[in-house]
Amino acid sequence: MWPDNRSSVSEFLLLGFPILPEQQDVFFALFLSMYLTTVLGNLLIILLISLDSHLHTPMYFFLSHLAFSDISFSSITVPKMLMNMQTQCHSITYAGCISQVYFFIFFGCLDSFLLAVMAYDRYVAICHPLHYTIIMRDELCVILVAGSWFSSCAQALLHTLLVDQLSFCAGTVIPHFFCDLSVVLKSSCSDTSLNELLILTEGGLIFSLPLSAILGSYIRMAVVILKVPTLERISKALSTCVSHLFVVFLYYGTIAGVYYFPSSGSSKVKDIIASLMYMVVTPMLNPFIYSLRNKDMKCAFQKIFRTKDTPWCH
Repeated sequence: MWPDNRSSVSEFLLLGFPILPEQQDVFFALFLSMYLTTVLGNLLIILLISLDSHLHTPMYFFLSHLAFSDISFSSITVPKMLMNMQTQCHSITYAGCISQVYFFIFFGCLDSFLLAVMAYDRYVAICHPLHYTIIMRDELCVILVAGSWFSSCAQALLHTLLVDQLSFCAGTVIPHFFCDLSVVLKSSCSDTSLNELLILTEGGLIFSLPLSAILGSYIRMAVVILKVPTLERISKALSTCVSHLFVVFLYYGTIAGVYYFPSSGSSKVKDIIASLMYMVVTPMLNPFIYSLRNKDMKCAFQKIFRTKDTPWCH
């Protein structure tokens, strides 16, 4: 079949999850509850940080941006996925698909950059505690966050513009629950060698540089702590870093499984499940990981929502 001009392709077909019809309602309820937990939990983090002056610190400033990014990251795909499951209409417009590609890359990169920035913040707090307020001044925090947003926007715009130049055959089927960049490229009728080269080179740098910065920060923190391994220093490091490391390994592990060690043939369902992990499960877990073990967040919650019978949090 000769490829039609890309402007004549008005929609694609998303295959979604390989779920039996009798299981649709169960999975719909499961994914809906996960999405609502993600949105409400991350909104609660943003609300607490905004209202409690004790949380107006660099760490929580970065965390509020990560929470907003997580809400957006899930909202790109999950509502459309739920609507398709409910209506049994699996089509998506060309514009909608290109928008998903852009915002998926944008907020995926933003999450990656913010995790690296948060690791640097923890490095300064543990390795240079006396100079923390001098180093992590407001101007630097704004520059780090603005740089993360700008770099993510540039990365997403570059890939999306290249995708928009491709041609697609009429009736193109995308074997996924959203317009993932790699799957969209495989569905194209055009030569995608430039797109794939860009993913391997520039996309690889976007993946590896933040991860290297995160690992480097934690290795340096471990070296500093082990030089004088007091119980207080070890306890402080564990309380501030373990939750962050868990998010990092869950996020980067699933992304690496999808894009650097992809499945083939009938095992493609594993890639779909891995995509669900970093797009839905990780953003859903973040509020619990950063809040349940965090004394400051617990105190902020009690101060805002406390009743007369609730003891004051000091």
